[in-house]
Order: sequence, then C-alpha cells, then structure tokens
Amino acid sequence: MIRAELLEDSIIVWNIEDGRRLYREGFYGKPLGIPKPKTPDFNAPLILDIIEAVYLVEKEVIEVYSAGRKISFEELREYAKNVYERFEEKYTVYRDLRERGFIVAPGIKFGSDFAVYRVGPGLEHAPFIVQVKRKDEEISALEIIRSGRLATTVKKYFTTAIPDLRTGRNIYILFEWWKP
Repeated sequence: MIRAELLEDSIIVWNIEDGRRLYREGFYGKPLGIPKPKTPDFNAPLILDIIEAVYLVEKEVIEVYSAGRKISFEELREYAKNVYERFEEKYTVYRDLRERGFIVAPGIKFGSDFAVYRVGPGLEHAPFIVQVKRKDEEISALEIIRSGRLATTVKKYFTTAIPDLRTGRNIYILFEWWKP
C-alpha cells in the first residue's frame, strides 16, 4: 500500500517511486514543481488532488496519514466535503469517469470541474471538459453559449454531468457545435 500525507488541502506521496507508479498507472497527481510531466520518470514528490486521494483510498491503493495517524476512508471523505465545494456531486462524476477508463484531471484552467482524457495528459489533449451540475440547478442559455465557445476555442467537447447521489448514476450531456 502506498503511503500519502495530508498537509493542509494537499495529499503528498513523498516516496518518489510510489509517486511515479501512481502517475504511470493512472496519471494521478502532479509531481511537485513539474506542471506538465512528459514521462513518469520525474524526481519529485507527487501531489494528489483531494478528490483523487479519496478515490485511491476507496480503491485501497493508498493510505493517507495526518500527524502520523492513518485517516480512514470515511474521515477523508468528510474532510473533503468540508474543503471541496460540492464534493459529493463531483466525486460521483469523478469516480464514474475513472471506472469507465477515462483519465480525469482538474479542469480549472478551462473554467470547468474536470478535463477528461481518453489516453492521458502529455499523450493527447483532453477531448472533454466537464461541468458538474445538480439535477435542480438551472443552466442558462448564456452559460451554454459561453461554455460552448470556450470549448470550441480549445478544441474540446463541453459536457455537463448531472449526478444522482442516490443511485450513483450520472447523466452526461455533450454539446457539439457545428456550422450549417
């Protein structure tokens, strides 16, 4: 089991070999100081996003410690709910996309929740940007146009994901822009 440490809002895998393995096997995290790693041969600790860490703890790939004490999956999930806006909705979508074989990364630079890859960062550009919405949340025409124009500019499909927290199933609405 890979050991990671919770430091403020970051989860750090200090063992470089373990970090390389996580990155190589699923493109998890980012090596410290290397924004766009080209290979998993980096020589730095790996920083995991909290949503990635929760998933990896649930899959029993990593154990997370804080002040020398192991944090349970339930404790880490509760912690994530307090520091990650709308964690439950986003985690439901994140887990579903990972289970379907996609590589899921934070999508903040695209103004979305996730950037989603078929193969992986550095090997392709993310073909999808995903925005997570609740079932009861409205989406305005302006928001669709704004998101669609951004997605088109960066050559990605704008996708809205609507999770059902009761069933764990999601609805995905993919917008594709075309010229008549």
